[in-house]
Amino acid sequence: MITSSSNAQVKQMIQLNKKARERRKQDVFLVEGLRMFREVPRERLVKTYVSESFLEDPEHQVLLQGIPYEMVKDSVFAQMSDTLTPQGVLTVVRQYHYTMEELMGEKEHPLFLVLEDLQDPGNMGTIFRTAEGAGVDGIFMSANCVDIYNPKTIRSTMGSIYRVPFVIAPDLEEVFAWFKKQRVRSYAAHLKGKGWYDEASYTGGTAFLIGNEGNGLTDATAGQADCLIKIPMKGQLESLNAGVAAAILMYEASRQRRKEYE
Repeated sequence: MITSSSNAQVKQMIQLNKKARERRKQDVFLVEGLRMFREVPRERLVKTYVSESFLEDPEHQVLLQGIPYEMVKDSVFAQMSDTLTPQGVLTVVRQYHYTMEELMGEKEHPLFLVLEDLQDPGNMGTIFRTAEGAGVDGIFMSANCVDIYNPKTIRSTMGSIYRVPFVIAPDLEEVFAWFKKQRVRSYAAHLKGKGWYDEASYTGGTAFLIGNEGNGLTDATAGQADCLIKIPMKGQLESLNAGVAAAILMYEASRQRRKEYE
């Protein structure tokens, strides 16, 4: 059992929680909590740490059968944790590395999201969850988006990080060039949109572009879109939360596809 905060493994977990550079270097990320532990693909699991009190529950002991783990004193585990009320299980998981071709898969009419410079971990996590629910085939993120492996982002995905493929794109222009080759039509949620979002057809290959929470899409990225669309709003609002806007568009595409193909 690990009983001291000066233990090398404890220090390493703290670094992985705090530093994206360290996560990239080791090609791993951390997940906390019972639900996230239950859902992690076992082939991606690197190591598991559990608190003393976590092991007092017989159901937890059954859950850990066949999985190598390290027991940690409760007070030390609290220092390893990124949450105020640790659930007692912390897992090191190998990072994902998808290709654009893997996102395409065998889909004849794929549905994608392109996220430019999103900064809020909660927004990113919400978008991943909603994307899974709406049947999105993959997410492209600009290099300046919030780190997908940030512990707050990981928690916000509530497990969707394991199931929604994604690509971090150094250059979004390459993504749009690939869209054209794959006959994927791109739609930018934009204040200058000439048509309402529910007037376009999203039953073919489709990609929705969502911009930064405060500034929206850059002109360069919006200019790559095949079509600018807008979401009607009453009152004096100019825009919606990025996660809300993305959800509206994804579920409109899901609705259309349900009527068309099911």
